[in-house]
Amino acid sequence: MSEQKESSVLFSLKELMNLEEDRIKAEEAEEQARKQAEVQAREHAERQAREAEESRLRQEEERQRAEEQRRREEAARLEAIHRAEMAKAQAEAENKARLDAMTAQQAHEQRLAEVTQDKAKKKLQIIVGVVTGVLIIGGVTTGVLVKRYNDQVALEKAQLERERQEAEEKLNKLKRDFEKAQEKESELAKALKDAKTEAARKEIEAKLEAAKAEKEAVKKKMGGGRRGGGGPATGGGPCPPGDPMCGSL
Repeated sequence: MSEQKESSVLFSLKELMNLEEDRIKAEEAEEQARKQAEVQAREHAERQAREAEESRLRQEEERQRAEEQRRREEAARLEAIHRAEMAKAQAEAENKARLDAMTAQQAHEQRLAEVTQDKAKKKLQIIVGVVTGVLIIGGVTTGVLVKRYNDQVALEKAQLERERQEAEEKLNKLKRDFEKAQEKESELAKALKDAKTEAARKEIEAKLEAAKAEKEAVKKKMGGGRRGGGGPATGGGPCPPGDPMCGSL
């Protein structure tokens, strides 16, 4: 009976020891799991922080690149506007000088025609005086000579008038062409200022160069469209006798 009780007590103690061991193992496992969870949580937090910092750095680099690109584009746009304004100012100055020169040339040619007409009148008066004297002596023959001279003077005056009108019409047409080319260039320069993209700016710059070339072609025609013969406007050869404007341009 006592042996049975002793065995029962030993069994109970053994069970208690097993339970205690199980409890200790469970606590150790729980502690190990807790520590592992803490390590994983710390690693996860560090990874998230590292990824967040990397993302922030990438975003900052992207922002800096975008800002630098914007600054370059803005600088290029401002430079293009500055070049266009400088070219426009230079073109306007050249155009004004050329138009002033053409106006002076027209006035000079008009004055030259008037002087030629005045000379013809004076010469006619002299001849009329001579003819009057001759008529007293020569009669009908002088009348024929006067008519022939008058016809010759009329032909010369008509020729001078035709030449003057042709030169004036040609000059006016060149002026109109020049003003159209200048207006087109100004419109393209304004469009270049308002361009939003690099492609649009390049396209407008190409058109602007073509417009400038067109204007230069008209300017060359204007410079080469003056009458030949060494007049004062071109600076070649002697002046016509009695030209009051010779050497003034």
